[in-house]
Amino acid sequence: MPRRAVAWQGLWGIILVLAVWQGLAWLVAQPVLPGPAAALRAFAASLKEGNLPLHFAYSAYRVVVALGFGLLLAVPAGMVMGRHRLADALFSPFVHLIYPVPKVAFLPVVVILLGIQNLSKIFLIGLIVFFQILVTTRDAARGVNRASITSIESLGASEWDVYRHVVFPACLPKVFTSLRISVGTAIAVLFLTETFATTWGLGYYLLDTWSRLNYENLFAGVIAMGLLGAGLYWLLDRVEAWFCPWERL
Repeated sequence: MPRRAVAWQGLWGIILVLAVWQGLAWLVAQPVLPGPAAALRAFAASLKEGNLPLHFAYSAYRVVVALGFGLLLAVPAGMVMGRHRLADALFSPFVHLIYPVPKVAFLPVVVILLGIQNLSKIFLIGLIVFFQILVTTRDAARGVNRASITSIESLGASEWDVYRHVVFPACLPKVFTSLRISVGTAIAVLFLTETFATTWGLGYYLLDTWSRLNYENLFAGVIAMGLLGAGLYWLLDRVEAWFCPWERL
């Protein structure tokens, strides 16, 4: 899709969101739902005079590190499980049992074991993202065309060559799809982790403004969290275009 068309789509999406937001603000007509103009003014003021940028930086760091660790651990494990039946038979029952369990329920335990600093939050977000990427990668590796593997093996390729030149490129588009889905999950879990035993992060910022009934700053935090998710989504889209150019043909 041409860049100009993408830019117009993005602009139209912003206009639509603002229009719906303003309509709801007029319909509700209460301070709890300020209009976009008031929220944007509060957002600009918080960026200039408040500590919103520091809260944003803490949250961005936690999400990016958690996504990175989840990706680095889940992709190799998923490819091995998808390619080798014995590994899949050994570990799939564990994945099937643990994957549906809501990991946020373990937040108090994780905080007790790992402390109230960044490690506990990164671990919990990374754990949830890990299973999402693992399942997607395993299924993608299972679907690799057997003829492609046989052809490269007939040329004397090693097991490493099969992973590098066939399995990994075949899984990569679905891994990026899983990552984009994981961004939304990671942001949601981020909010929960940052409302528990912490003083920095967008989750804490939202909870603090809510407790003070400062609804304009509350929505300024919502805007910041939305920008974090949209920015990560856009970045993943650009990285995918770089690593998977055949998907754009």
